[in-house]
Amino acid sequence: MGTLEGGCQCGAVRYQLRGEPMLVAVCHCTMCRRANAAPSVAWAMFAQDQVQLTGEAKRYASSSEAERHFCPQCGSQIAFTASFLPGLIDITVGSLDDPEALSPALHYWGEQQLSWCQYADKLPVFPQFPPMEA
Repeated sequence: MGTLEGGCQCGAVRYQLRGEPMLVAVCHCTMCRRANAAPSVAWAMFAQDQVQLTGEAKRYASSSEAERHFCPQCGSQIAFTASFLPGLIDITVGSLDDPEALSPALHYWGEQQLSWCQYADKLPVFPQFPPMEA
C-alpha cells in the first residue's frame, strides 16, 4: 500500500498515512462511542512515524492513559494515542478520504456492543482488546 490521505470535516486538520496499518478494527467501547457520537468506531493502527498530520489538532485526555485528537474548528475526531500503545496511533477510518481503502479484520470491546447494533460480517469479536502478540 502506498499513501492514504484524510482529514476532518472542515479540512483544517489533514493527514497522510504511509504503508500498511498494523490493525484495522471496529471498537465498541463506551468511550469511543461517546467521543464519536456513534454506535461503534473503525480504527486503523499505525506506527507514529507512518502518520504525518498537518494543521493543529487539539487533544483531550479521555482517561489517565489516553488522548483523543480532534479538529478544534469542526470537532471531528481524527486520532487516538495511549500510553499502553507506545509509538502507535489509531486513525479513524471514517476520516479517510477513501474509507473503503481499509477494511476491518475484527471487532473489539464486544462486551460493550449495543444490542441493536449488529454487523453482518463474520469477523471475530473479542470481549475487550484482542490478544496482543508477545
